[in-house]
Amino acid sequence: MNIQDSIAIVTGGASGLGKATVQHIVEKGGKAVILDLFEENGAQLAKQYGESVLFVKTDVTKEEDVQRAVDQAVQQFGQINTVVNCAGIAIAKKVLSRRGVHELEAFSKVISVNLIGTFNVIRLAAEKMAQNEANESGERGVIINTASVAAFEGQIGQAAYSASKGGVAGMTLPLAREFASNGIRVVSIAPGLFHTPMVDALPEEAMIALGKTVPFPARLGYPEEYAKLVESIMTNPMLNGETIRLDGAIRLQP
Repeated sequence: MNIQDSIAIVTGGASGLGKATVQHIVEKGGKAVILDLFEENGAQLAKQYGESVLFVKTDVTKEEDVQRAVDQAVQQFGQINTVVNCAGIAIAKKVLSRRGVHELEAFSKVISVNLIGTFNVIRLAAEKMAQNEANESGERGVIINTASVAAFEGQIGQAAYSASKGGVAGMTLPLAREFASNGIRVVSIAPGLFHTPMVDALPEEAMIALGKTVPFPARLGYPEEYAKLVESIMTNPMLNGETIRLDGAIRLQP
């Protein structure tokens, strides 16, 4: 699929990796629909790019919100042929700590947003994608999810986050196999340490120290580098059913 032909739903598209993806797609000639709770940021981005971007305030964990957003996207642009799931949250909590036992509610919320929210968008968007006219390669769409290196080397305090991202990685292959008959590919990206709002809130010294833990390049990743991989996945039809690490060769320590 050519990026200039893409009509992409991007969850979490108002900031971080999602925002960079929206900007990259639109600047390459495609169109994007931002699903996010940050109304001010999302509306501003939509205003900046005019008719090429639609913003819909959306809670990805709510069926009615996502269904409304998907319907609006199809109404505005005629179809959806790309999904990039970037919406996510992270917490750092030990199961056993001086503050007490890890709250079940906190664990459930991370799973709800990162895993269930991702699946919620996939299932409702795929229903629309399956109705698209296939291109010359038989392709009707591509779904790109965001896992994390924490899915494979979760650190202490990342039980909830790692479980949620491990679930995203784990459902990639079965979804790709199921959607193959519909001409829809499914690929996940597992970023390492990137400049995102969560990381950028740290002091500059801490960010530099984190960057030095990456073998090469010895820095935090740029959101634009995530967006470039999104384009590579979109344009290479043989990429399917895989979780691709984007991490500068880092392996997280305990």
